[in-house]
Amino acid sequence: MSGIHILFLIGGYFLLLLIISYFTGKNDSNEDFFKAGKRSPWYLVAFGMVGASLSGVTFISVPGWVDASQFSYMQVVFGYLLGYFITAYILLPIYYRQNVTSIYEYLDDRFGFVSYKVGAISFFVSRVLGASFRLFLVAIVLQQFVFDVWNVPFEVTVTLSVLLIWIYTFRGGIKTIVWTDTLQTLFMLLSIGLSIYFILDQLNWSFGDFLSSTELQKYSKTFFIDDFFAKNHLLKSFFGGMFITVCMTGLDQDMMQKNLTCRNLGEAQKNMVSFSVVMVMVTFIFMLLGALLFIYADTHQIALPIMDGKPKSDLLFPEIALNSGLGITVAITFMLGLIAAAYSSADSALTSLTTSFCIDFLGTEKKTKAEAKRIRRFTHIGMSLLLILVVIAFKYILDRNVIDGLLTVASYTYGPLLGLFAFGIFTNYKIKDNYVWLVALISVGTIVGLAKIPTEILNGYIFGYELLPLNGLLTFLGLFLIRKKKRNPVTV
Repeated sequence: MSGIHILFLIGGYFLLLLIISYFTGKNDSNEDFFKAGKRSPWYLVAFGMVGASLSGVTFISVPGWVDASQFSYMQVVFGYLLGYFITAYILLPIYYRQNVTSIYEYLDDRFGFVSYKVGAISFFVSRVLGASFRLFLVAIVLQQFVFDVWNVPFEVTVTLSVLLIWIYTFRGGIKTIVWTDTLQTLFMLLSIGLSIYFILDQLNWSFGDFLSSTELQKYSKTFFIDDFFAKNHLLKSFFGGMFITVCMTGLDQDMMQKNLTCRNLGEAQKNMVSFSVVMVMVTFIFMLLGALLFIYADTHQIALPIMDGKPKSDLLFPEIALNSGLGITVAITFMLGLIAAAYSSADSALTSLTTSFCIDFLGTEKKTKAEAKRIRRFTHIGMSLLLILVVIAFKYILDRNVIDGLLTVASYTYGPLLGLFAFGIFTNYKIKDNYVWLVALISVGTIVGLAKIPTEILNGYIFGYELLPLNGLLTFLGLFLIRKKKRNPVTV
């Protein structure tokens, strides 16, 4: 599939998104941009959240990770499932009861101004880095397989990608995204299904042959319980996954903003539960695809693509889909799936960053409608420019598999949010609000220091995703130390 064909495909895809944006963004109000008028059907939100949660990172990086980690990522995913239920039945009732636009308004009501800002800043940093990770991944694929041929700089590729997202989200915001996410999820799942079908056909296997093959057994070990010191031990992965979901979904404005567009709490909970079950099944299919890609690559002597002088497992799926002779159908559906997966998370991230900055930092809810709309539009442009700069920076500093990098960053940045919300929900203490920023900095600094300790000093112990709950625990203990003696009733 040539670069010009890919460009035409991208153009047609974004034309479709613009048509959706035209109809959903007619009102162009902050109420629709931030909350979609609280009229979104729960099943539509649930289906669209699959694509937004999986993103370009899962679409490419998870299959590319199978060779190094086998199916160990499923241990994390099973933890995700428990985390989604915690989000549905502990966090969502709080957000709906308080009728928040930004979920961090809860911290203002519970503790005070400084806690509110610390929570909002933690989300802001986390989401900028997370969205940039996802955009970076799709940008390097477009660069490697399209724009390098024409000597287009990586910086231009990134700028064009973000510009396209800005164009179709600047009026409708979350109302547009609820509908575009549904379309993007459909394209992504279609791409995965057709890719598996055509690769199996090339190998002369049925799906049953693949599942029973000795080749799959090389990659399919799922549970790792032998070495507790290892990063991928079952308990560390499971509970790390649970806390990652609580933070990256339940305490994340991006994901919660979609849930808060549902008509009521009951529908939002149905959305969360149904979405979580589908997520586990779809992620397992991604793991199967990853094993199939490496089996196919071994059979046809396809080497890992090289980028900046290093083999890049994240690029194996696009290499096979576009350059291994599987046919135009696989190439087209892969590109549609990649674009859909990448932009379904990036567009909602851009919208949630705009929402959080407007509500949490600029106080637009206290301004006139005209002034609030003007601020929102300028903020949307500013967030777009910020994402461009961070994605470009990643090209020069990122040296690991993207999904691993994303979850590691989450261990640092979401910890203060986890500690703040846990202390607010499960204790009845007030705190000395002015010291919260210091507690958060000490907690994050301690976790970064722990992660840097050489494994020899720890007798071979390797910190993994348990750094996130540990970060939250340190924040919780710090808040306990700055508590006030006077108690208030617990509000859950």
